Amino acid sequence: MIDDSTGLFTIGELARTTGLTVRTIRYWSDEGVLHPVARSTGGYRLYDAASVARLELIRTLRELGLGLDDVRRVLAGETTVAEVAATHVVALDARIRALKVTRAVLSTVARRGSTAEEMTLMNRLARLSAAERSRILQEFVDEMFHGLDTADPAIRERMRTMAVDLPEQPTPEQVDAWVELAEMLQDPVFRARMREVAEFNAADRGPDVPAGASLWFARRLVRLGAEARERGIAPESPEAAEALRGLLGDADPAEVLERLRSGADDRVTRYRELLAVVKGGEPAAAHREEFAWVVAALEARVDS
Repeated sequence: MIDDSTGLFTIGELARTTGLTVRTIRYWSDEGVLHPVARSTGGYRLYDAASVARLELIRTLRELGLGLDDVRRVLAGETTVAEVAATHVVALDARIRALKVTRAVLSTVARRGSTAEEMTLMNRLARLSAAERSRILQEFVDEMFHGLDTADPAIRERMRTMAVDLPEQPTPEQVDAWVELAEMLQDPVFRARMREVAEFNAADRGPDVPAGASLWFARRLVRLGAEARERGIAPESPEAAEALRGLLGDADPAEVLERLRSGADDRVTRYRELLAVVKGGEPAAAHREEFAWVVAALEARVDS
């Protein structure tokens, strides 16, 4: 406190009282967030006890990461600390998430021994915004089903709402899967292949077939393949033919085989595996082995 008994502080006294540097206090004063209450006869800025309290608030807000513009708005009563804090929580969450993705990318690069070019690609794809990822998926689905009014709407909706975003704490495997998936969704050759699958589904459905029938049938096929493999039934055996009859009924095995072959394509299966990994599952969730068993059993029956 200065010696003229005014009860006011110079910047030096204010610095000693608060533990802040003179340079910091002068900067905040120059920026208009800490106003002097008077000037000494020598022209020095002077501050009162209320300035000490204001300075403590400024320091707290700055330590929480608020910029000077936000600090100024809070001090001017244009917004509340709670409102600014809520906004910064959102911003911090985004930064934390970006850092986690960066960490996962670097972990993957280190594990794989990636080149600088591969690292650049992985980082670019992995840090796409949620909006950009959604756009890639929507464009992919729109191209698949454009003009195919008879395609199973349950499949269309399932693909449109399928989450292909990285989780909050992605593993290196999930980053790998997303990079491969993002490249695949933008590959014209793969998109054309998936369009063929959608066209086959549309042509295979009659007008009275209920929505979701394709998904129901696929689940039945997976269950059949899983049970047969667990029991050790060979695809070409009489037991396999009997199991197929129970599933197919009057359906033409050749038509079912053609349909399954379109969906059992290696890249189509790989697409399902990647989706499973990004969503936190395992590649086995794509049921590659189960579908392969059913295809082999149908081939044995159609070719016999």
